[in-house]
Amino acid sequence: MLLEEFDGLSPAVIDPQQLLTRREDFPEVTVACFSRELFGQVLSLFEARHTATLYSSLRELPVYEVEYKGRRFAFYQAGVGEPLAVGEYEELIALGSKRLILLGNCGVLDKSIEDCGIIIPTAALRDEGCSYHYLPPADEIEVNRKYRELFTGLLEEIGCPYILGKTWTTDAIYRETRDKAARRREQGAVCVEMECAGMQALCEYRGNEFFQFFYAGDNLDCPDWQPRSVMGHTRLDDKCRIALLAFELGFRIMESEGL
Repeated sequence: MLLEEFDGLSPAVIDPQQLLTRREDFPEVTVACFSRELFGQVLSLFEARHTATLYSSLRELPVYEVEYKGRRFAFYQAGVGEPLAVGEYEELIALGSKRLILLGNCGVLDKSIEDCGIIIPTAALRDEGCSYHYLPPADEIEVNRKYRELFTGLLEEIGCPYILGKTWTTDAIYRETRDKAARRREQGAVCVEMECAGMQALCEYRGNEFFQFFYAGDNLDCPDWQPRSVMGHTRLDDKCRIALLAFELGFRIMESEGL
């Protein structure tokens, strides 16, 4: 099986450090979201400074520096889909990023999870490809080990409900079949998305810290698909408030680690 050929020792032919120069002044914590609308609204809350640009055939990706409670953060709009998201963050690691807090939309596999409810993954089912190039093959990968208690403590402090559970990471958004969804529920998954397993694997391989949480979007646990707030412009104010929790978590990480 091709995905069982993990090679963690042989050097890569192309390495991000060949393309980018590390910056010692790069912020300690990077925050990212996927939604264009959400990114624009959150960015407008800060006096942002353009600090870097990543280039690809698809787009030029601006990276901004923002300040929250006196601490510097990098902030960018992550690419949707695991290969793009992983490749872009590889380059940000090469620039100097050490910790990533990533938030995004997910589909729910349990209809009792409320629209825009916060989900904290504890593990990701690896039904994708990228993670197998960063870690040995396995059905799942543990997620959010280091900062999980810090984030749940923040949510409990402000009275914000949340769900803990596994996520199903898949590359094939249009092949999330009903039978597969049922099997993933049996394996403990409460939601489905496209990036978590690979991003966790990348950060483990590179020695970076990673935390991801979701706000619930469309509902797959029903006879007919329910889009709910999956579109970027819907419930944008609610999503913006959720996004600011990423900066608060980053602030508390820096305080707790003396950064």
